[in-house]
Amino acid sequence: MPELPEVEVVRAGLEPAITGATAASVTVFDERSLRRHDGPSEDFIDRLTARTFQAPQRRGKFLWIPLGGPADEALERAAGADDDAGASAAGHGEALVAHLGMSGQVLLRDRSTDDRLTRIRIELDHPDHGALRLNFVDQRIFGSMSLDSMLPTLDQPHLTVPSQVAHIARDPLDPHFDDAKFLRALKAKRTTVKRAMLDQTLVSGIGNIYADEALWAAQIHYNQPTESLSRARAVLLLAEVRAVFAKALAEGGTSFDAQYLNVNGESGYFVHSLNVYGQQGKECPRCGREVIREQFMNRGSHFCGFCQRVRVGARAV
Repeated sequence: MPELPEVEVVRAGLEPAITGATAASVTVFDERSLRRHDGPSEDFIDRLTARTFQAPQRRGKFLWIPLGGPADEALERAAGADDDAGASAAGHGEALVAHLGMSGQVLLRDRSTDDRLTRIRIELDHPDHGALRLNFVDQRIFGSMSLDSMLPTLDQPHLTVPSQVAHIARDPLDPHFDDAKFLRALKAKRTTVKRAMLDQTLVSGIGNIYADEALWAAQIHYNQPTESLSRARAVLLLAEVRAVFAKALAEGGTSFDAQYLNVNGESGYFVHSLNVYGQQGKECPRCGREVIREQFMNRGSHFCGFCQRVRVGARAV
C-alpha cells in the first residue's frame, strides 16, 4: 500500500490546486468507498457539497482536507446541536479524510476527463483555477473517503487531526516529532526492530518498503531485538528512515505498477533506487553478497545476510 512518501506526493500535488476551492457537486458511484464514513452516501454528499477546501494535511499514510464553509450547520446535523460531542466537534471543525488503502488514487482532472474505476467524484470550483474535478479511483476498494470531526492532538492541543487519525503517532518528517520520546519508546517495546517500525502507534508512515531500505542503510537486521539496540544505532536508524523518505519524495515515490500514481496520474521512480526491497537474488550494493527475502508478518523482509546480521548475544524472535 502507499507509504508516507507516496501520500506526501499526493498531498503536495493537491495543495496548490484545491486550496480555496468549493465542492460544487459530489457523486458517489460505489458506497463501499464510504466504509469509514459514519452515514449513508446521501449524508456524505449533503455535508460535503458547498464546503470550501483548505490546505491538505497528512500524518503518516493518512491524508485529509480540512473543510470550511457551512461547517456549523453540517456538524450540528451530524452530531446534534444540543449534544456535548456535537458542540465539541463543531468547535474544532471537520475534514474530508482520504485513505488510499492498497490501490486508492486521488486524481486531479479537468471537468472533461473521466477515470475508469472512479468511486467518488467531486466537482470543484476554484476562484483562480476555475472548474476542476477530483476523482477518487480505487481498483481493489480497500481505500475510502469519509467526513470526520477534528480533535486536538494530545501533545500539541492547538493543532487538530481527524478523530480516526488521533491514535496514529507522528511520523519522522513531522516538525513536532519527538526524537527522544521515540527512542525511549523503541527501547521499551520488547519486540524486534522491524515490528516496532511498522507499529503505527509508535511511529507512522513506515511500511514494508521503507523499513527494509532504512534497515539496510543502517546495517541492522530486521529481527534484531529492540532492547538490544544501542542508542547510537537507534539514532542512526531514525536518520536513515528520514534519508530514505527524503530520497523517495525527491523521486516521486515508489511505483511498482499503475496502482500508485500522483495527482496527475504519473508514476514515481524511486523503484529504480531500491537497494534491497524486491531485489532478492541480486547482489547487495554495499558488499556484493546476495540479497535475501524471508517471510515476515504475511509479507517479506529483504536484507543482506552479510551486512545485516543479528548482533551476537541478542535475543532473536
